[in-house]
Amino acid sequence: MDYAPSLLYEQSYAININKPADPFFYYFDYDERNYAINMEFQHFHSFYELFILLDSEAAHIIEGKYYPLKMYDMVLLKPGLLHKTEYPPGQSRKRLIINFNIPRDESPLKLSMSRVFSVFDASPCVFRFSAEKQQPLFTLLNTVFNQGKNLSPIRDLTIHTKFMEFLYTLYDEARFNCYKADNLPDTSASRIYTITAWIHKNYRQEITLTSLADQFNVSACYLSHLFKQITGFTIVGYVQMTRIRNVQQMLLYTDKKITDIAEECGFSSFSQFNRTFKALCHVSPSSYRVSPQKSSALPAARL
Repeated sequence: MDYAPSLLYEQSYAININKPADPFFYYFDYDERNYAINMEFQHFHSFYELFILLDSEAAHIIEGKYYPLKMYDMVLLKPGLLHKTEYPPGQSRKRLIINFNIPRDESPLKLSMSRVFSVFDASPCVFRFSAEKQQPLFTLLNTVFNQGKNLSPIRDLTIHTKFMEFLYTLYDEARFNCYKADNLPDTSASRIYTITAWIHKNYRQEITLTSLADQFNVSACYLSHLFKQITGFTIVGYVQMTRIRNVQQMLLYTDKKITDIAEECGFSSFSQFNRTFKALCHVSPSSYRVSPQKSSALPAARL
């Protein structure tokens, strides 16, 4: 008998194992969010994130591209990927967010682990399954939910074992993904999402309001007004923000010289880069590389 599976949920319930900076880390966050939090620019993490919508519509914006979500859609985000969640006006929406780090380079499991984690490289990185394919995945997550309340001295190991089984199962079923990015917002917003996605792919080159207007065959005045209305940013501000987010990634994940990073991320002047970075992050690039947690969050945006 086929039936729709469900995920166990309890508002403000969380399961935590270690800290985000640790090589082995889990955080299962069961809660709800609403439209009022849609004011953050796209951000990234040093850990993996798996988002599951447990309610009606919401959306994810990943590298400037808009992905509408339905109940039980899964969003898989690897470290360093720029993203944010967007909730529509109205009631709060339930969701499960799983943040985690798992060591992957121990032999002889290195190759197998790499294959399992390849699902985080999928395009799109949103998964939608039939009820039949959801069932084994949700059964494993429900076991994790229950084990979180277990006082057993091996609770953490049990949670890890079940979550690894969840990842194996997800890897096996990935070929059955039936997600399609349909039901985009209205025409005006859809056009802006197309432009922001283009910016995220081309932020290294020179981008101006005029060049974007020519690229997308729209008047500069209209584009300027609409872009600000949808994103909360000017074109220049959004481009600079995108560049700085990518600079932050390279500062954290590479050993490249700061001057080379600035140039690679589209800054033609190193002095301009320094001023922009300090204005947005409130620390110097070298200080951010050493202590990223001391940097203030970048300004908010509606996108």
